[in-house]
Amino acid sequence: MGVMIEGRYHAEDPAPQTALGGTFERAKSTIRHWISADGSTPFPAEAGRYHLYAAWNCPWAHRALLAIRLKGLDKAISISYAKPRRTEAGWVFDADGPFSDPLMGIAALDEAYGRDKAPYTGRITVPLLWDKVAARAVSNESADIVRMLSDAFPGTDLAPAALRPQIDAWNARIYADVNNGVYRAGFARTQEAYDAAVQGLFATLDEIDTHLGRNRWLAGDTFTEADLRLFPTLARFDVAYHYAFKCNIRRLSDYAHLWPYAKAIYAMPGVAETVKFDIYKQGYFSPSALRNPLGIVPAGPDIDWG
Repeated sequence: MGVMIEGRYHAEDPAPQTALGGTFERAKSTIRHWISADGSTPFPAEAGRYHLYAAWNCPWAHRALLAIRLKGLDKAISISYAKPRRTEAGWVFDADGPFSDPLMGIAALDEAYGRDKAPYTGRITVPLLWDKVAARAVSNESADIVRMLSDAFPGTDLAPAALRPQIDAWNARIYADVNNGVYRAGFARTQEAYDAAVQGLFATLDEIDTHLGRNRWLAGDTFTEADLRLFPTLARFDVAYHYAFKCNIRRLSDYAHLWPYAKAIYAMPGVAETVKFDIYKQGYFSPSALRNPLGIVPAGPDIDWG
């Protein structure tokens, strides 16, 4: 993945995300401004002001897409979708069509990062939330984007105040062991790092499955941001992570409670339109010297989410 240093793009990342011991460590997002409903920040909550850069196969961008759909912000926030597979130029766009950028007409996402008033240093990632009026990048942290959209714009409250301690506790656990846990397994460079990641992943999935045997949603009877943030990993699990990342102790569809829970979210209005199983396979089975040197995309599995 490319990186930008002081506003200049570099195709080769001088600081790979693998620590000593072969453990994958995700770089932290660094653009973390905030949209406010009360005008307390330079980024007011105004319909039509913001644009999201996303990619269908990215689970972090999927969080933001779900928040937009579930908040009913489809007409308030415009979206550009990058092509499913990254190139040496990173996330790229066609000149026209479904994978083009109608806002700036850029060919690669680093061009958007480069147009921010503050010279950017960091990886070129999606999602990126852009302020069209101020010509500024607002945030490239998916967790912040979900929370600020919920707080600043009218509609369903995805993080009710009374439930935030539960939501935040689930978010922390799920991020470490599940959302990022699949990557820690898939990108591990040693057997020990892989074993630790996959054991933590399935221990947490087992715990969630048990919890869902007694609760409709993670925070009880209310669908919240915690459920939203778990779903992108579940949607990719059997078609990608189980095979491509060797997260293969169990399939999602093997779980008595977690599988019906995932299908219930998929059936919610607007959610299925954010899920692209074929694109997930294109992305996760793209050519990789370490994980898939021939770049062959598997035909299956055939899973019924209906």
